[in-house]
Amino acid sequence: QLQLVESGGGLVQPGGSLRLSCGSSGFTLDRYHIAWFRQAPGKEREGVSCITTPDSRTYYTDSAKGRFTISRDNAKNTIYLQMNDLKPEVTAVYWCQALGMNIWGQGTQVTVSS
Repeated sequence: QLQLVESGGGLVQPGGSLRLSCGSSGFTLDRYHIAWFRQAPGKEREGVSCITTPDSRTYYTDSAKGRFTISRDNAKNTIYLQMNDLKPEVTAVYWCQALGMNIWGQGTQVTVSS
């Protein structure tokens, strides 16, 4: 069964950090460009960041630039999203997706609140 599994979310205070992880089963992530998406309450799902394969070029939405870092560890079959200096407006459910595969995991909740 093809699956994506996101983890690492949680409740953090403004200014804090979280590192999200994306893993897979049934296929390996190193063959795909991987993107992180998020959906905040009452809003549409939006792309946040993307990392390509095999050259690991990275792309960020304007709101993520300078605060988020996407990376991949092919040996661990894992994609990371390091999020620093978090602000309440990034509160959302975050998903990773292997571009070209219509597979969504359960997502991981990120809540930034004091």
